[in-house]
Amino acid sequence: MKIIEKPRIIISNPDSIFGYFAWPTVARLPDGSLATVCSGFRMRHVCPFGKAVISFSRDDGESWTRPAPVIDTPLDDRDAGICVYGNNVIVTSFNNTPDFQRHRAEINISKGDNGASMRFIQGYFGMYPDDSVEKYFGSTYKISRDCGVTFEEMKRSPVTTPHGPFLCGDKVMWVGKLFDKVAEDQGIALAEMDENEDFHVKTVLPPCEDGIESIHECEPHAITLPDGRILVAIRAQRSGEHEMFTVFTSESTDGGKTFTVPKMIIPELAGSPPHLMLHSSGALVMSYACRHGNYGIRARISNDLGRTWGEEIMLTEHIERNDLGYPATVEKKDGSLLTVYYERGECFATIKQIIWEI
Repeated sequence: MKIIEKPRIIISNPDSIFGYFAWPTVARLPDGSLATVCSGFRMRHVCPFGKAVISFSRDDGESWTRPAPVIDTPLDDRDAGICVYGNNVIVTSFNNTPDFQRHRAEINISKGDNGASMRFIQGYFGMYPDDSVEKYFGSTYKISRDCGVTFEEMKRSPVTTPHGPFLCGDKVMWVGKLFDKVAEDQGIALAEMDENEDFHVKTVLPPCEDGIESIHECEPHAITLPDGRILVAIRAQRSGEHEMFTVFTSESTDGGKTFTVPKMIIPELAGSPPHLMLHSSGALVMSYACRHGNYGIRARISNDLGRTWGEEIMLTEHIERNDLGYPATVEKKDGSLLTVYYERGECFATIKQIIWEI
């Protein structure tokens, strides 16, 4: 592995109180340009001002446009994903309820946080429309027919995940956490897009392998492999004495009708959540973040389409704070890799990129 370009900021808003950007995804658009989406123009990790935004690079990652909002509800629009199918681009997000926002604010205040941003956030709670949950809450997405310049009306999906849907032949599928009006821990499912471009649940994945208890499974990412298998990588975590923050994988050999029991593929505290991409060389690249010990962005390579994985690749090291991660990777035109991720500095979080090669 060789680092070609060290980490640098590509999306930020340094001269505003709305300077927090996080949870990005990157993709190549039908016109050949790159697009990074993320949640931005926020005040902090949890706040009601988040918007799903998009930024473009017309020179393969050398420069990026200012971020523009795509999904902006009265609620907290978070993790942004992107998927290209045909000449269409889908951008995804999800949000939290006002009650959840208030609860998090109360926790912060109980810990002594009563700064200007928190008072500003509290003031906004009284402005939520009465029908905000009914109209906007859930896993959301919008579709563009012109490479992300304009988007159609917002729709909602029964599943959510940070990096969005994927292609399986000519079908658009979405593996994510089941996410409805209750928003309880309901497991991970595969949804499929119909002819009206609405998503419907097709399969519920089995829980993680037997013998491992109290695991919270969430934030999966899926990819269709050249041999036809669907591979799903899942964030799996557990707190307490037997802490865990790792990646499990499950696969389907019948187009998503059934999935294997998820198995752990990296050490229990290696990091998560995962993003999968297939390099033109045939190598399968998984990027993720470590929030334990030596914080940073990591990657692993599989040369047998996800059956086994190589040693951990350290893309960054010695990051000061563990409010970071959610990396996603795309191949540049010269075959090198561009990975985007977020990292919080002293005040705000920004979106960064690093360019490297296998």
